[in-house]
Amino acid sequence: MREVHWERISKAVAELFKKINYYLNEDVYNALKKSLEIEESPVGKRVLCQLLENAEIAAEERIPLCQDTGIAVVFISLGQEVIIKGKNLEDAVNIGVAEGYSEGYLRKSVVRDPIKRINTGNNTPAIIHTEIIPGDKIKITVSAKGGGSENMSAMSMLSPAAGSEGIIDFVLETVKRAGPNPCPPIIVGVGVGGNFELAPLLAKKALLRPLNEKNEDEFWRNMEDILLQKINSLGIGPQGFGGRITALKVSIETFPCHIASLPVAVNIDCHCHRHWTIEI
Repeated sequence: MREVHWERISKAVAELFKKINYYLNEDVYNALKKSLEIEESPVGKRVLCQLLENAEIAAEERIPLCQDTGIAVVFISLGQEVIIKGKNLEDAVNIGVAEGYSEGYLRKSVVRDPIKRINTGNNTPAIIHTEIIPGDKIKITVSAKGGGSENMSAMSMLSPAAGSEGIIDFVLETVKRAGPNPCPPIIVGVGVGGNFELAPLLAKKALLRPLNEKNEDEFWRNMEDILLQKINSLGIGPQGFGGRITALKVSIETFPCHIASLPVAVNIDCHCHRHWTIEI
């Protein structure tokens, strides 16, 4: 068995949330630059240039890419041979989130009660997803999810008869309804299968895939390409001002499901697409 002190986890989480809020991931930066070569709208091109400039300023001055620094989402893959010393895993993560958002001067966006709307003051509690894996390592993936993109996400329990066309129509309708609200160009995560609670989690996990990686299954890989082409034909464009580049990527994750069900979830992410993974 390997022992890991809780402070190592909390410090890692704190640094990760500062990092993802200050620095645009390289794959996203490169995708935005590539989009400049494709975008035909003069306004769209100007917006893409501004997004790239924004990322460069944020990195140079260590300030947030966006004023909405997101709700903290944390995925933990915990090795079954790891013992966490001192505090439990959930406390360690939340202490790290609180430290990162306070030390990094990141906006605290979490309210304690959905109706009473009193701010918790430190952006906790985080949304934590934990899985047990073989080995003695801990893999930590953090994501900062802004309200503008998260609010545009959707879930539907389709009939199996809806098939591929039903999935495509639902994704397109979700993106069309979102319009400029999630700050395009967007990244679209799609979860297909499982059940009512798993499909949205699959969609969120799909967002964690690097932009240059496609689905390993040929059928779903082709659907990702079809959806990206159709989304970019909607004309929403960068920041909703019109143009060819509405989305940078569509990623689909699937899971077996009940014979009577076809769960589909769409989780949209903004152009900042803030996430990072480390192993300790």
